[in-house]
Amino acid sequence: MSLEKMRNIGIMAHIDAGKTTTTERILYYTGKIHKIGEIDDGQATMDWMAQEQERGITICSAATTTYWKNYQINIIDTPGHVDFTAEVERSLRVLDGAVAVICAVDGVQPQTETVWKQADEFNVPRICFMNKMDRIGADFFGSMEDVQQKFGIEPLALQIPIGEGPDFEGVIDLIKMKELRWSEQDEGETITESEISAERLSDAQKWHDKLVETVAASDDNLMEIYLEGGEISVEQIKTAIRNGTINRTFVPFVMGSARHNQGVQPLIDAIVDYLPCPTDVPAAKGIKFKKDEQENIEIPCDVSKMPLGLVFKIQYDREMGPLCYVRMYSGKISSGTQIFNVNKKKRERVNRILRMHADKSEPMDSLSAGDIAVFIGLKLAQTGDTIGSEAFNVLLEQPKFPQPVISVALEPESMSEKDKMNETLAILSREDPTFTSHEDAETGQLIISGMGELHLDVLVTRMRDDFGVKCNVGAPQVTYRESVSGKAESSEDYSRVLAGKENTAGLRISVEQREQGSGNSYEVCCKHSDVPEEIMAAIESGFKSALDSGIKYGYPCTDIGVKVLEISYNELTSTTFAFEACAAQVFDKACNLANPVILEPVMNVDISCPKEFVGPASSQLSQRGGSIMGQDSKVSGEIIHAQAPMANMFGFTTNLRSATQGRASFSMEFSHFQIKAGGLTSY
Repeated sequence: MSLEKMRNIGIMAHIDAGKTTTTERILYYTGKIHKIGEIDDGQATMDWMAQEQERGITICSAATTTYWKNYQINIIDTPGHVDFTAEVERSLRVLDGAVAVICAVDGVQPQTETVWKQADEFNVPRICFMNKMDRIGADFFGSMEDVQQKFGIEPLALQIPIGEGPDFEGVIDLIKMKELRWSEQDEGETITESEISAERLSDAQKWHDKLVETVAASDDNLMEIYLEGGEISVEQIKTAIRNGTINRTFVPFVMGSARHNQGVQPLIDAIVDYLPCPTDVPAAKGIKFKKDEQENIEIPCDVSKMPLGLVFKIQYDREMGPLCYVRMYSGKISSGTQIFNVNKKKRERVNRILRMHADKSEPMDSLSAGDIAVFIGLKLAQTGDTIGSEAFNVLLEQPKFPQPVISVALEPESMSEKDKMNETLAILSREDPTFTSHEDAETGQLIISGMGELHLDVLVTRMRDDFGVKCNVGAPQVTYRESVSGKAESSEDYSRVLAGKENTAGLRISVEQREQGSGNSYEVCCKHSDVPEEIMAAIESGFKSALDSGIKYGYPCTDIGVKVLEISYNELTSTTFAFEACAAQVFDKACNLANPVILEPVMNVDISCPKEFVGPASSQLSQRGGSIMGQDSKVSGEIIHAQAPMANMFGFTTNLRSATQGRASFSMEFSHFQIKAGGLTSY
């Protein structure tokens, strides 16, 4: 399959906008499945995990490949729930284009904003599918305007509706200038094309002219033809729409009702016609290492070049072990060959390569640049690792994941379960970078941390049901962070005699507060050419461990910059052990001099409720130390945007429901860490 005929796309949206239903229909019409599965019945193909079927939500971004009119489409179905942000983030990282599914009734919802901003960050070209056009209150033009205002984009309607809500019959294709309707008898398989009826013609002509005008404005040649009053062909319009979409000049809009099999085939046509192929998007960026220096390079998507791929997701399978989802950026990797993990600096063998279809698979001989597949046999790979060859020592940019904000204590029911539980936790944290576990130094309890209550609930249920671990779970606790609010220097000389051998090390460092949300940094600011590499690695490892184990309370550190100013190395007595211990001690000293502070997570809270309950809902939030940031009016009610400390939000659901007669709902996502007033004295 040539690269021009390949599309790597993701389907993104707010929870319940109909993302998975849309994917199911795409698979059905492209012949990949022969019966349409419904989420409401727990039968969706892409939601194959037992919990996804029970809860009716997508948790794992499943990958599948399908074919349409000689085009290969690799689809990644991403979750819409805020607790699974990492899944969306890692998927967008490897996609070339995306379909944003938007509910025609509610327009832009809170999580739509989150995924849209993430797609902007990765410069992903997208098209919008306005779903649920048959629902009461559906408003195509109003929702399109909502997208335009919220995200500042230029919308390009490729269709207009024939009726809305329960009167939705079909669409008018503004490029072909034809009416399209879908047959109910064969699940929308048959599309009837007809001439535009007289009462709709002037409206259709108005929107057609608007389409041509917008497209011509983005293309100098078309602008010339347009101004001279010439005829612009359908092919010219399509080419200009494709260029404008890839350059993100405008966002094309199509519509339908996935649940009722309307509008899906034109959406698939739009995917192949307007979304980019792997060579249409800018080359991937990487970091090339040469001895002591590194340079930023671009990696063109070329099969003939050196192999380079990114492990963007890991999923555990009972029979096959870890399934590593890989996007190839350059070259080709064949099954049965050795690859080099650039992050781990280790070699591994690719036993098999599989083309995935949700939870089914077919074997492949090799994976080439631009394509996505699953590697079996990689034991060391983690999400974000770059794989390739030793001859081409390049690291692709690693995905950045948000830090966990909520924790629960976990205890095995018996000591015999402990090893099984630790093995399972290791598997789950390899799969999901936002899920971490550690042992509390003071209580000896095992603490697991994640992005929200649902996130942890899903993981604990998976441990019990999928892995058969018998464990007890404590009440959720907030995961705090530690940092410094000043700058300080400190030095440490370490000397110990162990087994009759002297171990020495000496370090002088400075620590300082970094900008909020920028994370930790580590830098060596002194000459170290005479210091062996393993000693330098031990120093870095010592600081990494120290940052993970905190300053005063044992919480991980964030936003701290560590600079090594001086290294005292003696080739006769210095050891890696001594430098690792010295790094931990000097870090502790310096941080205690730099005004250590405790940080608490603050959440973005979006409450959706009818107009008459805005007062009670806002008051519930204010009682929990929340501050209202703004308010939006929607067909379905009011949306209150606010921020509140995570610690105050436990049990908020019950209070909100009782204050609003059960008519309000809310969603929460992590915003930032802020200094906790009064420290941890009350805990």
